[in-house]
This record gives sequence, C-alpha cells and structure tokens, in this order.
Amino acid sequence: MERRKFLKSAGIGLAGAGAATMSAAALAQAPEVKWRMTSSFPKSLDAIYGAAEIVAKQVAAATGGKFQIQVFAAGEIVPGFGVLDAVKDGTVQCGHSASYYYVGKDPTFAFDTAIPFGLNSRQMTAWMYEGGGLQLLRDFFKDYNIYNIPLGNTGAQMGGWFRKEIKTVADLKGLKFRVGGFAGQVLSKLGVVPQQIPGGDIYPALEKGTIDAAEWIGPYDDEKLGFNKVAKYYYYPGWWEGGPQLTLYVNQGEWAKLPKEYQAILESACWEGHAYMQARYDVRNPAALKRLVGSGTQLRPFSNEVMAACYKAALELYDETSAKNPKFKKIYEPFKKFRDEQIEWFSVCEGRFDNFVAATVRAGRPEAKKK
Repeated sequence: MERRKFLKSAGIGLAGAGAATMSAAALAQAPEVKWRMTSSFPKSLDAIYGAAEIVAKQVAAATGGKFQIQVFAAGEIVPGFGVLDAVKDGTVQCGHSASYYYVGKDPTFAFDTAIPFGLNSRQMTAWMYEGGGLQLLRDFFKDYNIYNIPLGNTGAQMGGWFRKEIKTVADLKGLKFRVGGFAGQVLSKLGVVPQQIPGGDIYPALEKGTIDAAEWIGPYDDEKLGFNKVAKYYYYPGWWEGGPQLTLYVNQGEWAKLPKEYQAILESACWEGHAYMQARYDVRNPAALKRLVGSGTQLRPFSNEVMAACYKAALELYDETSAKNPKFKKIYEPFKKFRDEQIEWFSVCEGRFDNFVAATVRAGRPEAKKK
C-alpha cells in the first residue's frame, strides 16, 4: 500500500525500477543529488551487498544520472554495526543493514528483520506491505531520525557451523555462538554465550577458537567465507531467521529534501533490490550446499528436543520483553496475530503442495529406488 501510494503520486508505474523513469520535461527540471550509502556487508558477499548496488544503479538509470548513490562496504566509512547511527546522525544520507543488529538499543528493532519462530520471507513481505508492519515500523524508526524501506530478504537461513554435534539441550550449555539479533537472548536462556560479530570477522574468530560455532546466512555465502574449513557440522534450520529482511535506512531530513519523483524512484528501486536478493540466494544455495556436503560437511537437523526448548524460551522472552517495553508490545501483538493467521493459511495449501512435491521428487531419485 505504501509503495503503490508513492508511485502513484509520482506518476510512475508499478512495473519496477527499470520502467520507473521520469518524463523528459520533469527530468530537465530535476536537481542533481549525490548520496553516500554505507553497508553492513563486505563486497565479496554479492547477493546481500549487491542489493544495494542494484538500488544505486536503478536510481541513476531512472533519473538520467541526476540522482547518484555511491555504495560503500562495511568499514569503508563506518564499521558494519555502525550503519544505524551513521544514518541517524547524518554522517551518510542512507545505509543498508539488518535491523536486528541493533537490539542492544531496543529489542523492537528485531521485528524489522526477524524474530525467532516468526515469519518466512513471503509472509514477512506480506506483513510489511499489506499487513500493517511497515507503518508500525516507520512509527518506531521516527525516534531514530530514519525513514525505513525494505531492501532484501535472504529466505530461511541455516542454523550454522559447529565444531561438535548438538544432540540435546545440554550440548548448548557454555557454547560460544556467533548469532545475530534476538536469537542470542533466546539461546542465553539455554546456556549459550551469544556473540555478535560482523560477517567479515566471523571466520578468524571461528578459526582461532574465540567462538565455538557461528551462523551467517546459508550455503552460498558460507562457502565463500570458508566456514566448512574450520567447523564440520552444518545445522538447519536457523529457526531464528525464517525470513530475515534487510532494510535501507534513509535520514529523515535527507528524505524530506528529495523531490517526490526521486522518493518514488528510490522506493521502486528498493523493491527491485528486494526481489533480487532472494532470487540470487535461491538460485545459488542448492549448488553450494552440494559442494559443501561433497567436501565433507556433515549436514544435521536440529533435534525436536532442541527446537522445542528454543521455542519455549522464545515465547518466554517475548512475554518478558512485552511486559517492560511498550514499543515492543505495540508491534508484537499484531505481529503474532498475523503470524498465526499466516501459519493456518500456509498449512492448508502451501504446506501440502510443498510436502507432496518434495516427497514425490525424492522418491523418484535413483538413489531412493535402490533402497
């Protein structure tokens, strides 16, 4: 709804950023704008970092080069976890990050990315654009001088790399685990010692034994980062990230100064970057996982015992946080209602379809017929 409103007000169609261009007359009068965007991610991770580059490219193309955004990787202007403050304080005009990095400021930030046992990627996009989530979060981000625009989703993430097997809840006790967002607080209830480390710094920490386990995103990125070289067991699913969303932060003052046409073009470009990110991961993860398993990685599901204990701990944490944080409660209550309704719907149609096709395809494979 928000996106349609902005595009309609600017006279720009819904076909995507590639088609969202200004008329010759409007372009002739348009001002030149140059922005800097700082990212929380290294350039080597082309799917997650690349979404920001897509935005910059499409904005320039749609404005005849008059609106230019230069993208900087983590550490080039500010550290990966410094994006929120950099945008809030006006150090840069915009930034690309994962909001759950900032739960230390307020746990409410987690809703803009993912909370444990929350929404999958489709449900997250639905909640943001049609379920009221975007407006709730924009009200929250106003306190940080930021206008937020969804920019990417990785899809459900893997559970991470572990030096030892995790068979029971007892195996979690004392585990130093690099894990993002609100999940660390859930896992700490079960004895885990959570560590928040930027993506580019995870490998050396795991290699040196500073941490015992680490999660990032999934096979495509994890293979690039080399985690399989220093940890043997690869667990799934990342129950804390069923559909984690990335976000473009725009300084409120800079947003207000943009012509309405530029605002609409930027929103539309973010939509294209949003779709690009998940498409890239979905295409590249399967082959990467095969390579990892072929090279000796031991693929393991988290046990039902571990998952159930984590689910119980998550619900306890949400109740505790809601009781003391009105901002969190304001979003959690409608979020939970939306999630529960989505689960009911997906279990009727999507779940049946996915489960049947998966079981049938697997049964038809040569290795299955030999058994």
